Amino acid sequence: MRRCCAAMLRGARWCGGLCSSLGLAGAGGSTLLRRPRALSAAFSSNGGGARSGGAPSAGASDVKPLDGVKILDLTRVLAGPFATMNLGDLGAEVIKVERPGAGDDTRAWGPPFAGTESVYFLSVNRNKKSIAINMKDSKGAKLIRELAAVSDVFVENYVPGKLAEIGLGYEDIQKIAPHIVYCSITGYGQTGPMVQRGGYDSIAAAVAGLMHITGHEDGEPVRAGVAMTDLATGLYTYGAIMAGLLQRYKTGKGLHIDCNLLSSQVACLTHVAANYLNCKIEGKRWGTAHGSIVPYQAFKTKDGYIVVGAGNDQQFVTVCKILNLPEVSKDSRYKTNTLRVENRKELIDILSTRFSEKATIEWLQLFEGSGVPYGPINNMQQVFSDPQACKKDGGCQAQRDHQEETDRSEIPESIWKCAAQWTCDENGSSNSWEDSCSRFPNVFWHWGFDSNIAKYTGGLLPGWYSLGYLMVALQPEP
Repeated sequence: MRRCCAAMLRGARWCGGLCSSLGLAGAGGSTLLRRPRALSAAFSSNGGGARSGGAPSAGASDVKPLDGVKILDLTRVLAGPFATMNLGDLGAEVIKVERPGAGDDTRAWGPPFAGTESVYFLSVNRNKKSIAINMKDSKGAKLIRELAAVSDVFVENYVPGKLAEIGLGYEDIQKIAPHIVYCSITGYGQTGPMVQRGGYDSIAAAVAGLMHITGHEDGEPVRAGVAMTDLATGLYTYGAIMAGLLQRYKTGKGLHIDCNLLSSQVACLTHVAANYLNCKIEGKRWGTAHGSIVPYQAFKTKDGYIVVGAGNDQQFVTVCKILNLPEVSKDSRYKTNTLRVENRKELIDILSTRFSEKATIEWLQLFEGSGVPYGPINNMQQVFSDPQACKKDGGCQAQRDHQEETDRSEIPESIWKCAAQWTCDENGSSNSWEDSCSRFPNVFWHWGFDSNIAKYTGGLLPGWYSLGYLMVALQPEP
């Protein structure tokens, strides 16, 4: 029996899919990896990236949209991991490559921690399998190239040119994997005077104008409560990769996708940017209000806040009726939205006075069924106990095992219901150890530490969703 070398992988609960598709190089320079059977069948006979287009059988109700798609994920922090997590939610197999010893920067971002794991890290890294590779070592770079050769998508977020220096740039990977959808995520793109700068959400949000329009009207610029520039870039990346896979399906060729924080945030300026470009109207901060719609903002109540938006004239009349202010709806100064914008201050003063007279729950009850968009400003406890956010058909939080059996974390559930179904045992654990062994009979599972393998991969990472360090030896397929 020929024994392949083994990669040090973490994650007993994750290892099944990765271990069944990854082997290691044997002596004599044999090929490091073999394409998994499912992926091989999906590719054309010439070995390129074009899919043969076979649809799942009619009864395959458990097939996820991206089943069979392998993603090599070299990204760190937020934008890239958020994109690949969403792809994983749709069924893609995501192999996350991390630095030996330290791993993704966000592993150290805390408190809070769930056991020994950063909750921040856990929040954007579900549905992934992780390996530690020292890419600066020639053997590590070779391993990345071999992984790329049997992957569909390659995602990275390094400063432009850095990966090319070690033979992992797009041109390098394209030579060995012409089918690859190669996606680069940067701070400022591939060209221009700022190209060599690193990119973090807050800096890109500042440069792209988001901070300039966020905050109280007469206050200082404010950072959004979550990293919206990173998250928007992640969603653009996710969509671009999906489009790239479709294009490859049509052409049989891979492509290079360029996503960056600055461009993503500028694109998200939408009407604020259009106002300036077309009318030279400078953007400004409006607090919770809207520059072009009145009323559309938060109002202070007796014990909290309520947000109300009247997007048309009829909704404004309804708001006035609920507030028992019929004379306001008849006032000529407020008949149209344009007039309400022009007379914003006087109108908001009248509405604010009335909203302050009742508690939030009273206003919520009065607005129920009115057809006017409204809602309270919830804290996190209220969000995750809201019956709509946590309705029975999906749920808003999911419990995940990680590290030791006693350590668990709760994270927001995937919005992709078709890809968020987990097979759980009676204890709520996903894909039990015994089940993995039974489903992959040609894989020998055993615990241990191999110093040669540790040197090859550059070291080990602390386990996540795992019971420790896992070494896997594969039998050759019959």
